[in-house]
Amino acid sequence: MKKLSYILFLFLGLLLSAQGDTLFSKANEAYNTGDYDKAIEKYLSVLENGQHSSELYFNLGNAYYKLNQVAPSIYYYEKALLLKPGDSEVMNNLAYAQNMTLDAIEAIPETGIAKIYENVVGFLNFEQWGYNAIIFVFLFVILYIAFYYFSHTQQKRAAFIGSLVSLVIAVVSLVFAFLKFADFKTDRPAIVFADEVIVKSEPNERSQVLFTLHEGTKLNVLEELEGYKKIQIADGQTGWLSTESIKILKDF
Repeated sequence: MKKLSYILFLFLGLLLSAQGDTLFSKANEAYNTGDYDKAIEKYLSVLENGQHSSELYFNLGNAYYKLNQVAPSIYYYEKALLLKPGDSEVMNNLAYAQNMTLDAIEAIPETGIAKIYENVVGFLNFEQWGYNAIIFVFLFVILYIAFYYFSHTQQKRAAFIGSLVSLVIAVVSLVFAFLKFADFKTDRPAIVFADEVIVKSEPNERSQVLFTLHEGTKLNVLEELEGYKKIQIADGQTGWLSTESIKILKDF
């Protein structure tokens, strides 16, 4: 009975995957013919089937950009970057979409150490660093076993050095994976979807107005309370805005 359930589950998974691939292909066809609304509908159907990828989010961003919909295009480009950090094509298209936003917010300059950290640790996401660690652990084991079976001195030396290098890379990758996961858990980016939203000093209607944000602006959520979220923008300013005016990026 358990074996039958496993087979049925596996068959269902393969069927959903095939359906997702078909929908993705149809969405691409619609996009290539200029029917961007239909392409978006098909791409979103793929998401509803529980499948997502950097390529899917990138294509969704492109379709929304073609329709001059600022917030959704930026939203899906940013989601693509979460799965594939540093992708030059996504970053390039994101920059074009950001040029359509109204808010010109100057980010707080990063220190030299922060830049180095972001360039090195941020090169991959935490899952990719984890896979990297697993690959090099396997390589370490294979080379270490080879060290015992090789008879020639040069081969043994090469296998031993290779195993040590693999072990170091595996450990470093594991550390980077933990660092990126910690960043992932504490960082809660979101995109403003409302045409215009007022940011207030407290989570209520009577509080002082601090500043106004417009669609497409990226921010970070710090906390939430009764229909409001406390946010911080790139220049360090904080305030409260309504929950329904923004959309969280890390919803997968």
